[in-house]
Amino acid sequence: MPPVIVSVCTSENKGERKTPVNVVELRENHGIIGDAHAGDWHRQVSLLATESIAKMRALGLDVNSGDFAENITTSGIDLVALPIGTQLKLGEAVVEVTQIGKECHTRCAIYYQAGDCVMPKEGIFARVLRGGRIAPGASIQRLEGTDEP
Repeated sequence: MPPVIVSVCTSENKGERKTPVNVVELRENHGIIGDAHAGDWHRQVSLLATESIAKMRALGLDVNSGDFAENITTSGIDLVALPIGTQLKLGEAVVEVTQIGKECHTRCAIYYQAGDCVMPKEGIFARVLRGGRIAPGASIQRLEGTDEP
């Protein structure tokens, strides 16, 4: 099965779960319009695989897209194996991977429920190179030659 976007999510405030929506618009050098994490920095958009969410479900958690505060939930692509600098075409938009995983300064509710959380280890972050609208079902394409040193 080719890589695909399963869900797109936003939140008004940082530090909270994101809500799945029908469509988002990415703005170049900004992120998702209306999302709390958008702005002029390297983590404009976050991605997490449904395969990672499934690991938390296997621990008995009732979690879905957006519950880890990710903007884009994917399927069929090994996100953490992508080198920094990799460019991905997400529907109409193009993003560049800027960070793999993150340090959690405070433990989230998911961590306290399960004793672990996948976002710090398996979530990735990107900046928007070309804006556009994306929705669930949109294809994900790795642009060739974008991860060369």
